[in-house]
Amino acid sequence: HHSCCPTPLRLLTLLAHAASWSTPRQFSTTMSSTTTSIAFAATAAVVAGALAYGASQRAAKAEAAAKAAREAVAAAAVTRSAGISHGSQKSLEQKKSEDDYSLRHDYSNAHFATRVIHAGQEPDSVTGAVAVPISLASTFAQKSPGVVMGEDDPHSYYVGYEYCRTGNPTRAAFEQAVASAESGKYAVAFSSGSAATSAVVHLLEAGSHVVSIDDVYGGTQRYFKRLVEKNSTIEFSFCDIGTDGELERAIRPNTKLIWMETPTNPTLKIADIRKIAAIAKAHNILLAVDNTFMSSYFQRPLELGADMVINSVTKFVNGHSDVVMGFVATRSKQLWADLRFVQNGVGAVPSPFDCYMALRGLKTLHVRMERHASNAMALAKYLEAHAMVEKVIYPGLPSHKQHAIAKAQMHGFGAMITFYVKGDLEGARAFLENLSVFTLAESLGAVESLAESPAIMTHASVPKERRVALGIDDNLIRLSVGIEHIDDILADVEGALAAVKTRLGL
Repeated sequence: HHSCCPTPLRLLTLLAHAASWSTPRQFSTTMSSTTTSIAFAATAAVVAGALAYGASQRAAKAEAAAKAAREAVAAAAVTRSAGISHGSQKSLEQKKSEDDYSLRHDYSNAHFATRVIHAGQEPDSVTGAVAVPISLASTFAQKSPGVVMGEDDPHSYYVGYEYCRTGNPTRAAFEQAVASAESGKYAVAFSSGSAATSAVVHLLEAGSHVVSIDDVYGGTQRYFKRLVEKNSTIEFSFCDIGTDGELERAIRPNTKLIWMETPTNPTLKIADIRKIAAIAKAHNILLAVDNTFMSSYFQRPLELGADMVINSVTKFVNGHSDVVMGFVATRSKQLWADLRFVQNGVGAVPSPFDCYMALRGLKTLHVRMERHASNAMALAKYLEAHAMVEKVIYPGLPSHKQHAIAKAQMHGFGAMITFYVKGDLEGARAFLENLSVFTLAESLGAVESLAESPAIMTHASVPKERRVALGIDDNLIRLSVGIEHIDDILADVEGALAAVKTRLGL
């Protein structure tokens, strides 16, 4: 209680200030200068010692935490089997012999989100440009007659560049990127999804037979029946290949290709890709899967046994309603070489600018698809409970007939919903004419929500009796759910269904 001793309150105040002092010595010096009291200085020394001990303990804990973090990172790298490796450490000849098409890094073991941002899209080796340059050249200089430039460029698959129809650096970067996205080795880009489809058919010899899923995209059905079959000796059969025994009964001795969509367009039927792939391999038949509705984020058919995967880039891959493109991806070098031959021979190639735009869209595919799917699930549940809706088809709903297959082979349920509204064609018209967030338009997979009537729009070329047999009735509506706020999407649909009720006088 001597006046030279610090009071408890004063000591606590000084201890509080100590938190801002960087060293115990600073604390001790400051405390000693406050008073000449021996007792006060002794107290300061004790506190300084305590601070020194606490600092050493914190440093030890920090070092231990840092060590644990380093060990965790190292363990994760081992678990991921090398993850992102440095492809540049191999010689050019070694990479060619191993069909290694990586640049400075190999992203084949990286996660999907990393692959679509980096695979085929590393900074330019000359300028350092982070974005893939748009190469508009129609022709390329040669070192010597017949000796082309770019043979050391992995993007060109080591064949180099001579003429833009044959190969283009921007297109090559896109092909590398989507091949990685589909868990493939190779990809060949085309000027549309339909051009990609025709390239696969061009692989067939005269007299071949093709089995296609019955509920196929209207444009594909039109191409198969009214162009190919009409003008060649290639024949097509259509069946529900997801039903046990149907595919086997449709296969002939000259069947060379099985064509499937899953989910189908527009009734969203789902077939087991693994099962179909096993049947195809048992009969030595190629299996091609149109993966447009799911995109490579939610479904990767090559991982499930397919030989080729086709995608309309126009839809989810690009995702912004401003590019028309397609591609075929594969793990087979022979199929890739044959498709490249068709690509060059027919010449249905995308422009470098479209490839650049599609690359930009691909970078955000995983982010967009997550929002697409969450919005679609919420809307599907809303529609299923609505009195003006007869039936909802969405793979994520337990009511979907192939829901179990969808869960087994897909990583998400996508953005596409089809439903039957009350009131036949009149009810469908009332619904489609009273939307504001949804745009009445063909196509799908864009950031904006789109709605259409398959019977009189995308599948109008399918004969009416065939449409009825497939369930493409006049009151069927197809929705491509965008990434707007879900509350606005639900309010828009609610208003349109109210208009249906009014129109029908219910």
